[in-house]
Amino acid sequence: MTPRRLLAGALVLLTVCFGLPLERASEAQPAGLIRAVGAVGMTVGNMERSTAFYSGVLGFEKVSDVEVIGEDYERLQGVFGLRMRVVRMRLGDEAIELTEYLTPRGRPIPVDSRSHDRWFQHIAIIVSDMDRAYASLRQHRVEHASPAPQRLPDWNISAGGIRAFYFKDPDGHPLEILWFPAGKGDPKWRRSDRLFLGIDHTAIVVSDTAQSLRCYRDTLGLRVAGESENYGPEQERLNNVFGARLRITALRAPAGPGVEFLEYLTPRDGRAVPADARANDLAHWQTTLVSQDAAAVARGIRGSPCVMLSPGVVTPTDQALGFAKGLLIRDPDGHALAVVQP
Repeated sequence: MTPRRLLAGALVLLTVCFGLPLERASEAQPAGLIRAVGAVGMTVGNMERSTAFYSGVLGFEKVSDVEVIGEDYERLQGVFGLRMRVVRMRLGDEAIELTEYLTPRGRPIPVDSRSHDRWFQHIAIIVSDMDRAYASLRQHRVEHASPAPQRLPDWNISAGGIRAFYFKDPDGHPLEILWFPAGKGDPKWRRSDRLFLGIDHTAIVVSDTAQSLRCYRDTLGLRVAGESENYGPEQERLNNVFGARLRITALRAPAGPGVEFLEYLTPRDGRAVPADARANDLAHWQTTLVSQDAAAVARGIRGSPCVMLSPGVVTPTDQALGFAKGLLIRDPDGHALAVVQP
């Protein structure tokens, strides 16, 4: 999906997961260097298996399928000797990017991963009918992360009536399906011609919301779209974390899916991203941010909580992945952000 189509199709995105209220959003925020959140990417172990899962189980359609090699991409991703196969898949207006490292192979996702470990990231896929969607996932024998779909309680004004369920793809990447009742969620999710409709946001676990805001809001210019605090037995079972109490902060660029912070107020024993984590590890997610000036982004993150991973702005000679310039950065908790300039 091109950045132009993203901008045309999603200029007004008013709500995020759990119906976070816009009236609590921050008012004065800087004009952003980021014009859109693009594809949300993840590293996979077997491309044929992954594309079959996302197309056959969740209704994604393949958009492109390319292999890249060479020093430009090695510098961008920080992985020497790489050969990557990258498949872009679309669901509604949004897209994912699946990357298989043909060389070198990375590590699997830790088998004891938990929803409050800070390498956690997921995409929230909106469904038109939760019961039908859950039945379909059961038919395809997906791995549960929640014991069953959860209906968030009515006392939570922002989230009451929303239904959600966590599960995993074949590599163990956590995913969420989400259903909004009348009056909650973006109006575009009201359609019922498909079961799986699109991606509302990607969620990441953060250790300190204020520090993460200095990266995403103050440095990159994403706007805060809403805030909430969620807890109770339904939230605990959704995340499968006993005693879970979350501070949730939703951010948006002018277009594309949102980015949602999940700060666990309790419990506080979530593990940090390993210091030696690399882009070819299967735990690696990579959220694409589309900018008109990648060099300005690189200058802006100096002295901020964001960290540059690539040695500078990279200009691929073949532009096989559809961008003219790019850089890879990490947020304060180690989540990867690929900043690309068309």
